[in-house]
Amino acid sequence: MTVSVCVPEDVPELVKSAAGLFSEDAGRHDPRMDLGWPDRDGAAYYAELVDDPDCLCLLAGGGHLIGRMRPPNELRPGAVTAVLESMRVGPAHRRSGVGAELVAAFVAWAKERGANELAVQAYAHNEGALAFYHAQGFRPFEVRLAQSL
Repeated sequence: MTVSVCVPEDVPELVKSAAGLFSEDAGRHDPRMDLGWPDRDGAAYYAELVDDPDCLCLLAGGGHLIGRMRPPNELRPGAVTAVLESMRVGPAHRRSGVGAELVAAFVAWAKERGANELAVQAYAHNEGALAFYHAQGFRPFEVRLAQSL
């Protein structure tokens, strides 16, 4: 499987993958998520990311990975953090190693930019995503608790 860095012509593919992620993940785990966002606003959002040197946009296996460097935080001045903002592997390529390849490319990119910490968020009830990220070396650091009213 080839992992490729996105160019502007790839934005429609990013939008398509993001729409799949919204539908498959947020659609199951977050009833308040705007599932129409990728189709409505995704093209402009991802076009900006593709051109941003502090962002990484990858395509592989019918899916994507979006990573970005987080600005310095004065409360944690020793942390140089790269955030894995969004990731999806197309259904036909799951459990084939594509996800691990995407994460490996993200890790290499983050190291090149001086990151000493990686971060990712996943829904607490998405056991598959949590297991995948755990297998990639991510460990719990903070826990966000929410209460529906």
